Amino acid sequence: MILKSPPRIKVLEALGSIADGRVRKANDHYLVASSEGDREYTVRVNGNNVSCDDNGTRYRNYVGYPIIAVLMIEGRLPFDQELANSLRGIPWRKLNEEMKSYSKVEELVLKRAEERGISRARIEEFVNKVMEDVRRLRLNKVT
Repeated sequence: MILKSPPRIKVLEALGSIADGRVRKANDHYLVASSEGDREYTVRVNGNNVSCDDNGTRYRNYVGYPIIAVLMIEGRLPFDQELANSLRGIPWRKLNEEMKSYSKVEELVLKRAEERGISRARIEEFVNKVMEDVRRLRLNKVT
């Protein structure tokens, strides 16, 4: 099954997870800790075949942020350290649960990044590029 494109906010969440040091290689897979540190997702990548036990990938069949983060680390998707640093320390799950709207969380996160010196236009351009590359990869979900 080809995975669907993720919500745009998942690109930002992936950057934040890398900046927070929550992605680590473990033998033939990666482990990605959640923003609250209470969950850990297992990501496996073999070419364009991917698996991850996060809710987005498992239940909604889109490319979840842990997969995006791993592909950034592997150099298969663009990565921007300065953008990532501007997204450090964001409590993603808490915000998503409180606001119940990815667009509202994205707006808050964009404002925070702007306060940290990153222009909204630069972020939008970066997210568009990553989304385009995710679609181009046509990642296949395996279990």
